[in-house]
Amino acid sequence: MHTLTGLAHDRASKVAYDPSSNEEGLRARSLKLAALQKTLKTPPVHGDPEGDLLVVGWGSNKGVIEEAVDRARAEGLKVSSLHLRFIQPMPSGIREILQKFGKVMTVESNWSDRREDELIDEDNRRYSALALLLRSRFLVDVDCWSEARGQPIKPGDVVKAMRAKLSEGR
Repeated sequence: MHTLTGLAHDRASKVAYDPSSNEEGLRARSLKLAALQKTLKTPPVHGDPEGDLLVVGWGSNKGVIEEAVDRARAEGLKVSSLHLRFIQPMPSGIREILQKFGKVMTVESNWSDRREDELIDEDNRRYSALALLLRSRFLVDVDCWSEARGQPIKPGDVVKAMRAKLSEGR
């Protein structure tokens, strides 16, 4: 009988306190994730495969982001989006997609500091979770825009955020 304790177990399902059993369990779980990752397909880009801005999202914001991208593209902006269904493990091919765009930003229902806040600078700014993950994993400059108001994000707000991101550095 397997006992659920949150502790490491040996091959006989007994709680194991020795370091080698713990390491063996961690390795086995990591290899399961690696095997799953090999089966994942690279998600399609919504819009052109390269451009000025890529908006990356996950979860329930897919429709909002795609509607905002469609509106921005109708205005002539060279923007596209990428929706991630899996973030751990992450499908192969994401780095190559990110590198085809001049700028990358995430849109999340999460917290991130706003650059315009008086105490915020590049040394203390807190990024949203997906932006941090993509930045650290792929070493690409990924910015973020988020709302954590407990309400659905609106496409018009995402379009404004995209325009603001595109106007930076001009």
